[in-house]
Amino acid sequence: MPSFIPWSAVTLLVITSLGLLVSREWRWSLALLAGQYFAAFWLTYTRWPLTMAATQLVTGWMAAAMLGMSLIHTSAGSAEESSWPQGSGFRLFAAGLVLIAVFASAPNIAAWQPGIGLPLVTGAFILIALGLLHLGMTAHPLQIILGLLTLLLGFVTIFSAIENSILVAGLLSTVNLSLALTGCYLLALKTQETQA
Repeated sequence: MPSFIPWSAVTLLVITSLGLLVSREWRWSLALLAGQYFAAFWLTYTRWPLTMAATQLVTGWMAAAMLGMSLIHTSAGSAEESSWPQGSGFRLFAAGLVLIAVFASAPNIAAWQPGIGLPLVTGAFILIALGLLHLGMTAHPLQIILGLLTLLLGFVTIFSAIENSILVAGLLSTVNLSLALTGCYLLALKTQETQA
């Protein structure tokens, strides 16, 4: 595989993760989540066979579709944050600091396990760090689920370099779908609360 493909995937991960952090429109957020899974597919494909990497891609798209189907007839997807700070400028500034830390530490982390490769480590830690940042800046159920899915996707990406088991890949897919189903349930509860 040419070396520009993993680095293009890392660039796409940066764009989609920043978009998820800033976006408050659920349609854009789910499209960015699908793009995130597509970029992570190319990173995991460097270590896993095509069928295992495609399983993670399809699982992510199914999770996005499940969340979209639960939001299509509700108003629960619009996220008005009541916490401070609310601005997208602060979110981008915080994400910039996190990205600087990830890009500075990724070569040292990749040196611990020489066979993993710098693009995979960088992409995985971008997902983990920005997923944690996303979780720390929101209280809205959809945004929490998106942050958890981003965090779990980063774990799956780094885990693909360590483990090559079909059973583990299937269990991680089950966790992804269960998390999306939990998000659908929480969004339905929020819709019922707002209608009552």
